[in-house]
Amino acid sequence: MTAHSNYRELFEVAAASSAAKDFLPKLKIAAIEQFEAVGFPTTRDEDWHFTSVSPIAERTFRPARPAATSLTSDDIARFTYGQDDWHLLVFVNGRYEPALSSFAELDVDAQVMTFGEALKEAPELLAERLGTLAPAKQAFTALNTAFMADGVVIRVPKDIELETPIHILYLTDSHATNASQHPRTLVVAERHAKVTLVETFATIGGGTYFTNHVAEVVVGDGARVDHYKVQREGGEAFHVGTTQATQGRDSIYHAFSFAIGAQLSRTNVYSKLLGENAEVRLNGLYALEEAQHADHQTFVEHIAPSCSSREVYKGILDGTSHGVFNGKVFVDPQAQKTDGKQTNHALLIGDGAKVDTKPQLEIFADDVKCTHGATVGRLDQMALFYLKSRGIGGDRARALLTYAFAAEVLELIELEPLKVALEALLFERFIPPETV
Repeated sequence: MTAHSNYRELFEVAAASSAAKDFLPKLKIAAIEQFEAVGFPTTRDEDWHFTSVSPIAERTFRPARPAATSLTSDDIARFTYGQDDWHLLVFVNGRYEPALSSFAELDVDAQVMTFGEALKEAPELLAERLGTLAPAKQAFTALNTAFMADGVVIRVPKDIELETPIHILYLTDSHATNASQHPRTLVVAERHAKVTLVETFATIGGGTYFTNHVAEVVVGDGARVDHYKVQREGGEAFHVGTTQATQGRDSIYHAFSFAIGAQLSRTNVYSKLLGENAEVRLNGLYALEEAQHADHQTFVEHIAPSCSSREVYKGILDGTSHGVFNGKVFVDPQAQKTDGKQTNHALLIGDGAKVDTKPQLEIFADDVKCTHGATVGRLDQMALFYLKSRGIGGDRARALLTYAFAAEVLELIELEPLKVALEALLFERFIPPETV
């Protein structure tokens, strides 16, 4: 029996127990049919040339079964960045946990709902938007659409600014071993709206499991969305995440990806600039050790004129880890006066570590400024010598230089509590207590 037929059987079981009506079953059926048609990607596919998903494809991860959790607020405290005043939505093994969640004062016109609540309170919003930005063409997006059972829907009406960040925390525990979760995020920021979103993926208890997440983000005219994703899954986990954004005129979309977890992870971030003077910033940092594999793919489509894009991605690779970065920039013939810049740097600190980087520019307009640059190297020996000459030990000198390399990209985070928390995570990883 193939993995595809296994997932079809699991889909039929889930569909039989679902009470959803109207548009959703049709969307899900089309998605599982598309998954069966395309199958899991292989290294023969250009976008997956450096990443084999065989460890995922060769087994079948059943959807995580909802069960009561014994976790408390103390258990999740280390994942909330010390911010008790943020809006917090907690999911455990794919199930929303209201007892662990909390809301600060929310503008009455804004909507922050779980997927189940949205089906009841705003079905028209889901019917209009769900699956339109991230259609189920690719295998993992199709699989998410077919099995999505919960997630978060955010709608910020025009001229409304949500000053308090919204934090979505997806946790797994030992009950999710050999299971999968397919959370979905939908964000609609209407004209001149503003919202900050943090999505954290983490584990308590370890085990092998599969997280397959999809986010669709609509950034209206003059709106701004700051979107931070923190992937710190367990060391035996698999993680695939896809974010698709569309931007209107004079809009700003800032996405930051931070990845230190999972044995195999893939993060896709795509943005389509449809309105004039739109700005997108896609930044990220990954830090790998042992045999971890992390793949980051970005794709910026400049469709409208006078738009700008900035990308800065950095990777730190220890042990025998493998990093992949593929950044695509497409400039439409109508997108004159495009200003795009892409930078990718990787630091190899493990003798067996390696990285594959592939910046791509496709430019079909005349009046543009587009550049890209990529470097792969090891620690600066002159800098190491200087630190040692000042009485700093070799291990500590290497740790400090590694931390400095990472901290540079973290400075691009504008949400200060998150920046401080991520800096602390890196400090712990690269500067062990005995060297402090």
